[in-house]
Amino acid sequence: MRKQRSMLEGPLLSGILLYTIPIILTSILQLLFNAADLVVVGRFCGSLSVAAVGATTSLTNLMVNFFIGLSVGAGVTVAHALGGREDEWVHRTVHTALPMALVCGAAVTALGMGLSRPLLQLMGTPEDILPLSALYMRIYFAGITFTMVYNFCAAILRAAGDTRSPLIFLTFAGVVNVVLNVVFVTVFDMNVAGVALATTVSQGISAVLVVMALMKRTDACRLYLKKIRFYGLQIKKIVRIGLPAGVQSALFGISNVTIQSSVNSFGAVFVSGNAAAMNIEGFLYASLNAFHQTAVNFIGQNVGARRYDRVSKILGICYACVTVLGITMGAAMWSTGPQLLSLYITDSAQAIDYGMIRMTYMALPYFLCGLMDVSTGALRGLGVSFVPMLISVLGVCGIRIAWVATIFQLPGFHTPQCLYISYIVSWTVTLICQTTAFVLVYRRHRAKSL
Repeated sequence: MRKQRSMLEGPLLSGILLYTIPIILTSILQLLFNAADLVVVGRFCGSLSVAAVGATTSLTNLMVNFFIGLSVGAGVTVAHALGGREDEWVHRTVHTALPMALVCGAAVTALGMGLSRPLLQLMGTPEDILPLSALYMRIYFAGITFTMVYNFCAAILRAAGDTRSPLIFLTFAGVVNVVLNVVFVTVFDMNVAGVALATTVSQGISAVLVVMALMKRTDACRLYLKKIRFYGLQIKKIVRIGLPAGVQSALFGISNVTIQSSVNSFGAVFVSGNAAAMNIEGFLYASLNAFHQTAVNFIGQNVGARRYDRVSKILGICYACVTVLGITMGAAMWSTGPQLLSLYITDSAQAIDYGMIRMTYMALPYFLCGLMDVSTGALRGLGVSFVPMLISVLGVCGIRIAWVATIFQLPGFHTPQCLYISYIVSWTVTLICQTTAFVLVYRRHRAKSL
């Protein structure tokens, strides 16, 4: 068993950085699954195949993230119990989480395989890429249970302080993914079907490895396959915290589907450039969102141990790290944008120009998104999930959907630039509201503990 990193004692800055860096690297490796898909099809199949894969991103996220949100509930439940030294709660949560992952995976597979093509048509996906997009989604969703199992189990490991094991597992699975991408596309000429199948196989490997890691632990987080069952109290807490997180993610997905539908209106070449830029942007998001996960678990354990003196310090450090990292990475990505985009797109200079439009408006202010996510994670670490969901739904989803329905429709404002500005406005408004909510909830929790 890997040594459990203490979140309840010791210097916070070094502890947070040592905990977060493996999460950043792990998240980047997860993104490499999709990045490898885009790079391989872009190199060997052309920009239309890049557009076909890219056009599925917002829709797959919409359907998957709702259920993955429940893994947040599992992680927070374990963190609270570990902080309060409630080993039986930890044991029951671990053995409830895995069957929940399997049920969620089966549900997403059924929905995804049955609704892929109709939903893509509803989004206005261009006809010249629709068949490839639908094929990619059906294969992707066929293996989505692996993704669910991995995320639930990895959430437990992180709540216990182990962020290195998921990194090691995804490193191995990522190498397998890249190799299979090239083999399926270049040797078997499978196009987008090949990269989807490679992703499924690699996710299966990571799922098996993370389950084995839990089975080898010697603490309360150890998994015994024979003891797997649903425990009522643990289900209630996981759902109470995780369901709002899942709803929030799903509604984020709806707003992103709305944005994607607007992107589709500019044609397949623009979709290709936007998809490549969005994939690059994903690495920035993953790096900053790692501090969201850190805030959830560090604050969660300290709340369980009633160490409220450390909670506000944890949030401040996470805010500072996100600001510095976000501005630095955003500036680096923007300045090297054409070179990065050319890794994905080799046959369309216009698509690269379109990708740079998105990067110009999104990369530099992206730290605001990171700050917004950290404030959400801090509230969830306090055990509050409905409030951040409500704020995010109104502040992010509401603003973006309203923006597309009103301002974006005005003559002279129906432009990509106007579309991307909606992100900046929604991040800023939501950040202010989430931070205010945290202060109010934190004061109430601390007053009760006195």
